[in-house]
Amino acid sequence: MRAIKSRSGTAEIVDLPDPEIKPQYVKVRIDHSSVSIGTELLMIRSSPGAPLGYSATGIVLEVGEGVAHVVPGQRVACYGSPAHREIMLSPKHLTVPVPDGVEPEEAAFCGLGAIAIHALRQAELEFGETALVVGVGILGQIIARIAHASNYRVIGLEPFEERRGMLLSSGIRHACKDEEDVAAALAKTTAGRGADAVLVCASNRQISLIDSSLHWLRDRGRVVIVGDTGTEFDRDLLFAKEASVHISRAGGPGRYEPDYEQRGVDYPIGYVRWTEGRNVEDFLRMIEEKRIDIKSLISHRIRFDELPELYRQVETAPQLMMGIVVRFD
Repeated sequence: MRAIKSRSGTAEIVDLPDPEIKPQYVKVRIDHSSVSIGTELLMIRSSPGAPLGYSATGIVLEVGEGVAHVVPGQRVACYGSPAHREIMLSPKHLTVPVPDGVEPEEAAFCGLGAIAIHALRQAELEFGETALVVGVGILGQIIARIAHASNYRVIGLEPFEERRGMLLSSGIRHACKDEEDVAAALAKTTAGRGADAVLVCASNRQISLIDSSLHWLRDRGRVVIVGDTGTEFDRDLLFAKEASVHISRAGGPGRYEPDYEQRGVDYPIGYVRWTEGRNVEDFLRMIEEKRIDIKSLISHRIRFDELPELYRQVETAPQLMMGIVVRFD
């Protein structure tokens, strides 16, 4: 089978043996995957030989011992690395049946959807509260749309005009280009009290946006770090509002936990209501029920063999890149 790996600051297609089925896993022939540009470029730059991709959909070929919720021939969504490959061994709890009303290119964003949902859960917002989303690339766009559909008041901050336009077209009223715009939006939306939560989706480890987020936050509000950004902050600012800063770890409880992901041990729903697998299910439900529109976020549809070139192109015109779907012929 063919797969994508990072190599010396670039990405290349390699030939690998087909994986053998094993207990608690599902063997899937991938036909669509999605690209998380920020994360995957970071892997290309910093992790030679790393497999790429973590969000895909395809058809079940075979199920391992202990798997009973899907069967061969069924379409599933797969969250987890590596996903940019023709055949994937997907952990059973991260392999979710795709509802009939969800198209394959929508299901391919399941991993990003789970991450977005978990970030909003970390924000601990209540009905009608205000979320400020800083950086609206593909992940920020999905977070903003889910928040809007959940009746939170949403404000986006994004320097690229093209991305602000996408927010406005989805029904979100406030798409800000700078801090002055944010101040005006918060004055109008919250009567000057500040956002209940700020979700930082920008990805730049050299820059910390926590101090700015604290200025925008209400008293005892919450900053959620979603993107791969710097984490330095002014203690006095944090103290003045008794605010809290949280890191959102990928798609939810279970991520990177061997018992859950590799050995197939689920968390009892009475103790952990929303695992990463259940977050994937809920993302697909929102698409099926037309509560969020993912297709309008797709800016590029490419063939698998075009993927290495796409990574090179994104450096020159990032504002033109949004949702990227990879098709496997």
